[in-house]
Amino acid sequence: MRNIVAIYSRLSEEDKNKLNEYDDSQSIQNQKSMLISYAVSQGWEIYNIYSDDDYKGSDRNRPAFRQLMEDAKAHKFDIVLCKSQARFTRELELVEKIIHGQFVEWGIRFVGFADNADTAIAGNKKARQINGLVNEWYLEDLSDNIKTVLTDHRKKGMHIGSFALYGYKKDPEQKGHLVIDEEAAEVVKLVFKLYASGMGRTNIARYLNERGIPNPTEYKRLQGMHYKGTSEYSALWKYFAISDMLRNEMYIGNMVQGKYRNPTYKSKHSKPVPKEQWIIVENTHEPIIDKALWDKVQNMLSERAKPMCTGKVGIFARKTRCMYCGYTLASQKNRGFYYLRCPSRAVSGINVCPGGMIAQRFLERAVLDELNYIINQFFDESEAERRLLLQNKSESEKKDLKKALTDYQSKKADVENAIKDIYIDKVKGIITEQEFMDFKSSFQADARTYGYKIQEINNRLSDLKQRDEQECSVKDILKRYRNIEHLDRTIVETLIDYIEIGRNDNKVHKSDLPPIMIHWKF
Repeated sequence: MRNIVAIYSRLSEEDKNKLNEYDDSQSIQNQKSMLISYAVSQGWEIYNIYSDDDYKGSDRNRPAFRQLMEDAKAHKFDIVLCKSQARFTRELELVEKIIHGQFVEWGIRFVGFADNADTAIAGNKKARQINGLVNEWYLEDLSDNIKTVLTDHRKKGMHIGSFALYGYKKDPEQKGHLVIDEEAAEVVKLVFKLYASGMGRTNIARYLNERGIPNPTEYKRLQGMHYKGTSEYSALWKYFAISDMLRNEMYIGNMVQGKYRNPTYKSKHSKPVPKEQWIIVENTHEPIIDKALWDKVQNMLSERAKPMCTGKVGIFARKTRCMYCGYTLASQKNRGFYYLRCPSRAVSGINVCPGGMIAQRFLERAVLDELNYIINQFFDESEAERRLLLQNKSESEKKDLKKALTDYQSKKADVENAIKDIYIDKVKGIITEQEFMDFKSSFQADARTYGYKIQEINNRLSDLKQRDEQECSVKDILKRYRNIEHLDRTIVETLIDYIEIGRNDNKVHKSDLPPIMIHWKF
């Protein structure tokens, strides 16, 4: 019998002992050493060690995690070994889907060394599910606590974020305060002056690129900041970077935060927040742009703004991005057909980016094909059975939670009544004042514990209800668009977050498609 093991380790926080940004942290190394020793003691053969450093347990896009799942599906090993189940995932949904679902289907055993999680032990499943439930509560409570603290800091005008806005830097003497970065601030002043003189935003971007001035992302990288998301095509100034800068009140000394928000702690995509809900605190730091220049630029922006009702909105408007530089693709008409092209060359003057490009009619066909494939998979009999199994597990969990809720509510009511009883005993002289205080303190501690448990269970029940509603919503959406033959703007807006488009220079036929990555909303 094979006993080939895959080791997975993860660290969720920045480690201060890293020698450089490419080194594994000391904690990761310790995890690996412990797990290797355990595997050797069991006589298991190690296939590979998968390591994710500085990733959360709720992040499903961890690179090593994703590679491990691909190799697991290919059955390259028989066992997955982690320090604990929480190191693998903190989401109960993934515990059920992967550990109790896919791993079982693929014949793979999961072992958590520190918390005794082992799918080879039949009586161990309840404990693993409880651990998953506790981890889920932990994530939700942690998220709520962090949001409360950060919102409070924002309302006090403190800067929250890993990096300061371009033109500023973090004050080393005062946490949450910004000071001017003179080098970058000169570029900000130049942008405002050029626009005030009549130069358009695209021409300003081209002007800066021709002079080799690094854009904000590249500037941070050159300053030695570990800024994620950079690429060889991300050094260009672009129209939207100039436009955002010209409208940013931060440059007149006002702290503007809370412009984006994650719908839930599980969501990886921030959603825009209406401007009236932004947190704006005036005069929190030194301005780079004086009020007179700011007012002039805002008036010019208002005068040049195009009415929203002008023209017809394309079905993919603001939904397609260049796969190489991230720039929003522009629509162009040629010989009666519409094409979506990356306009980076317009702001660079040089062929820096390969330039994502596709004919709109081909993109429509590709989106329809993938959408219909997803819908057919969703309503496939085996997939429906899997969802029914998860639904049954969810109903079973709800039943257990409601039973536990009733139990804790009863216990809380009992201790609250006990407090009333000992008060009467104290009045009657049956117990002393000190005895009353001791009993009262103990009963109040129990009441708080039961109250906390009740809140945890209510939160979990609410989460399950929300998940069921989302499942029904997705089902309704996919059912509504089953077997559609044509796209329109409403369908694209409803179903698609954004689409990444690459370039295909080696195509044999005109219909050969470039690389396409569709990011669905569901």
